[in-house]
Amino acid sequence: QVQVVESGGGLVQAGGSLRLSCAASGSIFMINAMAWYRQAPGKQRELVALITNTGDTNYEDSIKGRFTISRDNTKGTVSLQMNSLKPEDTAVYYCAAVGVKLQVWGQGTQVTVSS
Repeated sequence: QVQVVESGGGLVQAGGSLRLSCAASGSIFMINAMAWYRQAPGKQRELVALITNTGDTNYEDSIKGRFTISRDNTKGTVSLQMNSLKPEDTAVYYCAAVGVKLQVWGQGTQVTVSS
C-alpha cells in the first residue's frame, strides 16, 4: 500500500510564492508518477502538474512558467514550487501517487491567494 501526505500551503498575497511538498510512504516502488491536482470551490478537480519516474513533466496551461514540479525518487517526495501566484490559483491542492492499478490521494492542503 501507498500513502501520501501533503504539507505547505497557506495564505499569500497575489504575486507571492508558496511551496507544497508531498511525501509518499509504503510500497513506493509501485509509483510510476506523482502529481498535483487542485479543486476550487464549485469546480471540478483538475490536474496541475505531473512528473513521471523518468522526470517527464506535464503542466496545466494556466500555470506554465509559474509552477515547477520536482521529485526525489529515492525519498518518494514531490514538490510544487508556485511563483507569481494569482487569486485564481486559490484551491485545495491534492497530491496523488499513480501506478499500475494505483491511484492514492492525499488529504489536501488549502492555498489561498489574496488580491
